[in-house]
Amino acid sequence: MAAPNLTRDQARQRAHLLDVVSYDIELDLTDGGGAPGVDTFDSRTTISFTATEPGSSSWVEIVAARVHAATLNGVELDVSNYAEDRGITLPDLADYNELTVHAECRYMNTGEGLHRFVDPVDDNVYLYTQFETADAKRMFACFDQPDLKSVFRLAVTAPRDWRVISNAPVAATADTASGAVRTTFAESERISTYLVALIAGPYAEWRDTYTGTLPGAEPDAQSEQGGHGRTIRIPLGLYCRASLAEHMDAERLFAETKQGFDFYHENFGVAYPFAKYDQLFVPEFNAGAMENAGAVTFLEDYVFRSRVTRYAYERRCETLLHEMAHMWFGDLVTMRWWDDLWLNESFATFASVLAQAEATEYRHAWTSFANIEKSWAYRQDQLPSTHPIAADMVDLQAVEVNFDGITYAKGASVLKQLVAYVGLSNFLSGLKVYFDKHAWDNATLDDLLAALEEASGRDLSWWSAQWLETTGLNTIRPAFTVDEQDRFSQFALLQGGAQPGGGELRTHRLAVGVYDDDGSGSLVRTHRVELDVSGERTEVGDLIGVPRGKLLLVNDDDLTYCTMRLDPDSLVTVIDRIADIAEPLPRTLCWSAAWEMTREAELKARDFVTLVTRGMGAGEEIGVVQRVLMQAQTALGSYADPTWAAERGWPAFTARLRELARDAEPGSDHQLAFVNALTSSVLDEESLSMLAGLLEGARPLDGLTVDTDLRWRLLQALVAHGAARETEIEAELERDNTSTGRRHYERAMALRPTREAKERAWERAVHDDELPNAINDAIIAGFAHPSQKSLLSDYAARYFAEIGPVWHRRSSERAQPIAVGMYPSWSVDRRSVELADAWLAEDHPPALRRLVSEGRAGIVRALAAREFDQSGD
Repeated sequence: MAAPNLTRDQARQRAHLLDVVSYDIELDLTDGGGAPGVDTFDSRTTISFTATEPGSSSWVEIVAARVHAATLNGVELDVSNYAEDRGITLPDLADYNELTVHAECRYMNTGEGLHRFVDPVDDNVYLYTQFETADAKRMFACFDQPDLKSVFRLAVTAPRDWRVISNAPVAATADTASGAVRTTFAESERISTYLVALIAGPYAEWRDTYTGTLPGAEPDAQSEQGGHGRTIRIPLGLYCRASLAEHMDAERLFAETKQGFDFYHENFGVAYPFAKYDQLFVPEFNAGAMENAGAVTFLEDYVFRSRVTRYAYERRCETLLHEMAHMWFGDLVTMRWWDDLWLNESFATFASVLAQAEATEYRHAWTSFANIEKSWAYRQDQLPSTHPIAADMVDLQAVEVNFDGITYAKGASVLKQLVAYVGLSNFLSGLKVYFDKHAWDNATLDDLLAALEEASGRDLSWWSAQWLETTGLNTIRPAFTVDEQDRFSQFALLQGGAQPGGGELRTHRLAVGVYDDDGSGSLVRTHRVELDVSGERTEVGDLIGVPRGKLLLVNDDDLTYCTMRLDPDSLVTVIDRIADIAEPLPRTLCWSAAWEMTREAELKARDFVTLVTRGMGAGEEIGVVQRVLMQAQTALGSYADPTWAAERGWPAFTARLRELARDAEPGSDHQLAFVNALTSSVLDEESLSMLAGLLEGARPLDGLTVDTDLRWRLLQALVAHGAARETEIEAELERDNTSTGRRHYERAMALRPTREAKERAWERAVHDDELPNAINDAIIAGFAHPSQKSLLSDYAARYFAEIGPVWHRRSSERAQPIAVGMYPSWSVDRRSVELADAWLAEDHPPALRRLVSEGRAGIVRALAAREFDQSGD
């Protein structure tokens, strides 16, 4: 059964009534170290809290298999009618209250609550928690909302060979009569329930210490003589499963962690607020990471067991720094309610990219931001479900579908725009005011804006109204004339009203860049003007008399959030010479502009694919290479005329990939990226022969290491095209009988191009409610290959018939992958739109309606792009 759906009004009512003094939590996990069939653990919680209205009533949440007893102020409560969806009523509250709840809670296999995993390599048991948005109630009784912060005192009895980690350091350990160990943790800082963490099992461990200074603070006794600032020392830990320990690159991770602390201390001006900093890489995690205070959990795929490109390390570093930023913005100062989820996530995204660009080896992080985050934001903001950045989160179900491109990427883009407007130094000064004023408490957007206004002296009320309370993108394009010497005689920027939305015009701080030949074959910036743009037309007098050049970028340096359009001559330059643009960021902005034009049916999909095959080379940033190749595959699979794509598009694209892979520097990231792109394409016989030769070792590529994960990708490509059988999949699993290998196996089995394989994959993904989410995700990933659309025609109608019951049976965390991943995006035809329209005309939960409407919008967009691709020149 799904957990209770707390509403914002209920949370406000309870926060007005209660103040939580402390939690004492006692857990017994000794059965969790036993046989795989164990499914519950013992949980005993004592909550001390006050009430502003004696005699009133409230409730406490607990999601458990059984509630054994509950006692409030010495009076036993009746829990005989306990139900998960309504918690336990607390009647006749006193000024000061003490509640004890004894329950038998469930281990989860869905990445919610206390997740339990058994490693197939050595049968070791591993546990970890994931509580955002409101799943702390699955481990202990609590008031599960962000603005009822408290301190937590946790004691855990667990098998002797386990490591047990929580938010606070270990205070004491003691042997028990049964041979287990009881670990008692120090009292935590004042945090929200969703930030409580417990990780337990025979994890491998690495230790280090960060030592740095807090600039401007009073020196302490440990500071060096004559030093400036207070010395900061933070115990650091890294953890992963024992069977992954050989792959842990602890030295790099510790180095990046220390770089992050140096940067945040210098720029936030507030010391790291917790007693330690552990980073734990855990199995079957549903997200990239989670900012539990002092005990951050990460997807264990970030422990790279096979070779990956530098871009994968860059993205992992961004995630590491994102979670670290949350220690201040989110954990020290926490949103009052989930309306400000965007601020929490957007700030961490902005801060992490800034830290990467200024404090790590990834100096081109803003290029990746323009390529990845901005693209995600643009895509999300063009959906019918787009919403203001400051969204109206009426309940938890609304929150759980808003971990999206608006909340993370558009919000971060808008913060970048705000920083350009007020200045980085003023922005950072405002943050220190904010942290100082609201430490260990909850705050809102208004509190942050007030701090920024105090630091910058600027009125920001208009900024919130323009950027946070509206939807959609403005389009900005140039309008100009040139004289006989090809110099600008007139220049203006034209702004289109935000779409979709109310057509609002916004104030943008942006730069216009002019690029021209440098005499050596490269296109370089020859002139730049930075200005504020508002209204429909803004004259740019500073460009009058400037040579027109070969390329104009009206959002140079990617300062603002908008759709940038290229003038016709600049578009020709991009198509013919994109590889000649010397710097990565403007080159990325051109790739982005071309892709957005393709999605908007303003540039033919086939022309975009041609641009990619011509312009992609070894000189491009590896992250851009990987992203643009994926976009080309989307163009071929969804936006191009299917006949052209099958007969000419895919063959030309894969032929170019083969050429690029052979010509790339042996052992380079680019070589690996080109081979990886081949494995996810629609392949002809020559490509299949090449991949089979790589897998078997008969036709190797110089420098390419065909390691464990690449073997799986090669095999999956062959399986999808009927060039490898089930026996070969089983044999590969024997070679790699690990949890990751099992996920690869499940995907490969779903990829088999037979009706029987598709039916089994559908039945398991949609109807087996006991599958771990990680296995479910693998099956979903293999269900719909772009070469197999003819096998999937019957599943469009089945999706709309069966998705409602799935949503009803499963929690949001478990239902969303089905709603999104199994949506019939392969069915780009009018019939699938009609099926969606008929379904949407019925009564369904709002969160599910949103996801279905997004899937429908994708089909409508693809139909428009295909129609344009089929049109005459």
